Amino acid sequence: MTIKTLKPLAMSILLLGGSALALATGFALNSGTKGNETANPPLQVQVDNSPLTRDVKEGSSFAPIVKKVAPSVVKILVTMKAGDNPLANSDMDFFRRFFGGEGQQPRGRFHVPAEHGIGSGVIVSPDGYILTNNHVVDNASEIQVSLNDGRQFTAKLIGSDPKTDVALIQIKAENLPAITLADSDKIEVGDVVLAIGNPFGIGQTVTKGIVSAKDRTTSGDMDEDFIQTDAAINPGNSGGALVDTEGRLVGINSAILTHSGGNQGIGFAVPSNLSRWVMESLVKNGRVERGLLGVMIQNLTPDLATAFKLNRTTGALVGDVSPGGPAEKSGLKSGDVITELNGQPIEDASQLKLRVAESAPGSKVQLGVNRNGENKTFDVTLGSLQENKVAQTGEQSRAAKKEALAGVGVADLDQNTRTEFEIPAQVQGAIITEVAPDSAAYQAGLRTGDVITELNRKPVRSAEDAVAYTENPASRQTLVKVWTKEGSHYLTVDESNQS
Repeated sequence: MTIKTLKPLAMSILLLGGSALALATGFALNSGTKGNETANPPLQVQVDNSPLTRDVKEGSSFAPIVKKVAPSVVKILVTMKAGDNPLANSDMDFFRRFFGGEGQQPRGRFHVPAEHGIGSGVIVSPDGYILTNNHVVDNASEIQVSLNDGRQFTAKLIGSDPKTDVALIQIKAENLPAITLADSDKIEVGDVVLAIGNPFGIGQTVTKGIVSAKDRTTSGDMDEDFIQTDAAINPGNSGGALVDTEGRLVGINSAILTHSGGNQGIGFAVPSNLSRWVMESLVKNGRVERGLLGVMIQNLTPDLATAFKLNRTTGALVGDVSPGGPAEKSGLKSGDVITELNGQPIEDASQLKLRVAESAPGSKVQLGVNRNGENKTFDVTLGSLQENKVAQTGEQSRAAKKEALAGVGVADLDQNTRTEFEIPAQVQGAIITEVAPDSAAYQAGLRTGDVITELNRKPVRSAEDAVAYTENPASRQTLVKVWTKEGSHYLTVDESNQS
């Protein structure tokens, strides 16, 4: 590591390969509730939490289940408002939502007068509440619902939640064939499931597969806990039902992983428990309120676990604590590893993020924490914060033998530097002025413009500190805490294979 005079940089600060996420969410976007003349009627949802009967001898037909469930699955026709076409974005080519447009659109964003789309939905109450995806009804000017018996209705949007991709609509009808919801936490990998929806608008279609995986996430910005399945699902299936072999709803089909745009055996569904939480919040409050812990968290890697002297890689590592937030008030500190919430184990940062989000603002939660190898318990009263700050998660050249972080140049923070890089006054450390592209530090995620605030748990106040702490290292692995605009997080730089 070297000290260098900081020169103005033309390039912008690059985010780390696995950026940390802030533990804080606020209100989800919603529509169709504010200003209503009458309050939404209460939900009358049928729930069956009994365990699934698991029989390895599969029957010769699923027809009885389909006959039971099919009337609960509807086709949704949407007329979208004029404007930029969000579905013609080439960024959607690889990870594609199943919203089926009419005809093939050219790539890129362009202005169109009005568009029509096809999706699916699931009736969840006899008086007309229907679950679907947010991306199905987003930007809709009109929503038409076609029932399995041929009847058609105009639907009202009760509310939507982009963070979970769940939306709730309602039609004016009674005695509808509502589906029964299962406890999606009780499903297991290997359970047989059926996907029911309207792929490509050709009509209601049923496919069979198994639960391929649970607790999948695709984006740190979303509140995700997807069920993965190999049941064939395609564009137009969005908002349709994923049911178990007793005909109970375990998920709302939401997305597929594909290179071709069609089914490749990797589909994702929002679990019924998560969908139920969202729709109950939308009916009761007109929005989704999420709890706020007020920390930056990231996943534990084997290298980080070794650096923190932990014999585990499960849990969520606290990179930073928001000043004055619920976590700080309860005593949490940077470097703590959150291992439990209300007695339930925390596997990773995404799981903690979702569990905190699902807890009501003002509620008290108990956190199990490992601090420097010692297990502690903290009681936290959750706060609430608007948009984008509940619990985001993070995943995250020639080295001289007598120094660590070879190829990294640093400089002191001064007022010009703070202004240029928008670094708050409370952040102390050494700013990185260069990182050699072939260095272990670059591979670990250090970038120009990051601020090193700790090295091997020692506070860094200046560039001189940073250099001193990297001289004659006792180990070829260095634990680094860095600050970026997204917050603080830890990473390890392993130079054991550098020469």
